[in-house]
Amino acid sequence: MTIHDAAARGFEAAAAAYERGRPAYAAEAVEHLVRALGIGAGRRVLDLAAGTGKLTRALVPSGAELVAVEPVAAMRARLAESVPGAEVLEGTAEAIPLPGGSVDAVVVGQAFHWFEGERALREIHRVLRPGGGLGLIWQSRDPQQPWQHRLETLIDRLAKDEPRFRTGEWRPAFETTTLFEPLREAEFRNIQRGGSEALVDRVASISYVAAAPDEARDAVLAELRRLLATDPDTAGAAEIELPYVTNVYWTTRREPIRHLG
Repeated sequence: MTIHDAAARGFEAAAAAYERGRPAYAAEAVEHLVRALGIGAGRRVLDLAAGTGKLTRALVPSGAELVAVEPVAAMRARLAESVPGAEVLEGTAEAIPLPGGSVDAVVVGQAFHWFEGERALREIHRVLRPGGGLGLIWQSRDPQQPWQHRLETLIDRLAKDEPRFRTGEWRPAFETTTLFEPLREAEFRNIQRGGSEALVDRVASISYVAAAPDEARDAVLAELRRLLATDPDTAGAAEIELPYVTNVYWTTRREPIRHLG
């Protein structure tokens, strides 16, 4: 197993908060990914680093056969409960527990930035059938109000050097690989709606928040509750809106170049 230690500790501790607090993926974004990768009945699809199954369950209506690979035991348990029709396996992006050429598409939600990019792409290429596709999706908070900027400041207080989507450090693996076509991309919008405790769960589900020392994590969550209770835009609100940008990327497997000798 090669999962980042902070991610493993955080996601193991925060599986319940992750399930409660993470928003569903934007429906338009999922539909776009389904079309781009040709996901449907008669196709076998791997959700890699599937977490509690947020993306897996969004693919159920497609009629595809679903396989979910997830390294964290607590997340796998939630996933098996929420998507009983999926095959759930322990594994990582760098060591996928499937035979070569066994899936038609691979999807990754909120996770590729945690992978060892080059190794992961080799493994994904191995398990994909010829012509198969890879799709990535991230939902990033989109601060639009002063209280949302204060929220980001609170969260960043616990951040260290964890991999993040917004740094773009995951991109070079795609820019240098010969195994896949260049990435294509599309952008969508989404809004998470819920009460203040749903927002607390959302923050608590972030891996480095969950993995922080108890005192530091509890202090941040307490300050978040104070922020939500006192800010004019959130105080007393039965429902709070948290906007997101949803980024979708997709590519197609190339056949390896064989040199004649």
